[in-house]
Amino acid sequence: MVEKDTLLKETVKYAGVVDFPGIYNFLFEWVKDEKYDITEDLYTEKVKGDAKDIDIKWTASKKLTDYFKSAIDIKWRILGMKDVEVQIDGKKKKMNKLAELKIDIKGVLEKDYDNKWNSSTTAKFFKEIYNKYVIPGRTSEMESKIISFVQDMKEEAKAFLELTGKR
Repeated sequence: MVEKDTLLKETVKYAGVVDFPGIYNFLFEWVKDEKYDITEDLYTEKVKGDAKDIDIKWTASKKLTDYFKSAIDIKWRILGMKDVEVQIDGKKKKMNKLAELKIDIKGVLEKDYDNKWNSSTTAKFFKEIYNKYVIPGRTSEMESKIISFVQDMKEEAKAFLELTGKR
C-alpha cells in the first residue's frame, strides 16, 4: 500500500479587489513550470444575486524518484465575488472584489507509489528495512523539497495578491 505522509498545510487568505482570472492562471502556470502534472478535479459556481461563490480543487503530482512522489492538494474557496471596475494608471480595468479568498495547499510525500514493495510478506519486510535503515537521509531530502514547494507557492500567491490588490 502506498504510504502517504502529509508534511505541511499552508493557507492564503485575502479579501478585497483582485484580478481573479490573473491569480488563477498565474498559480496554474507556476505549478506547471515547476514540472508538476496538474488537474482540476472540481470547479463549482453558485450565483447569489450579483455575487458568486466558487469552489475549486486542483491535484498536482510529480515523480521525484522511482520510489518517491510529491502530491499537492490545492483547494480554493471564493466567497462573494463581484465584478468591479477600477482605475489603474488612469485606465479603467475590470477586476473582482472578493469578500473572502482562501487557498489551502497541502503537501504530501508518497512512498512506493507504484506498490512494487507490497507483492508479498517478504517484500513488505524488506520495504520496512529499506525505509528505516537505507533511505532516511533521502526521505528527509524529498520532504524538504515538498515543504519548500508548498511554502514557495504560498509566498507567490501572497505576492501576486499584494501586487494586484494594492494598485
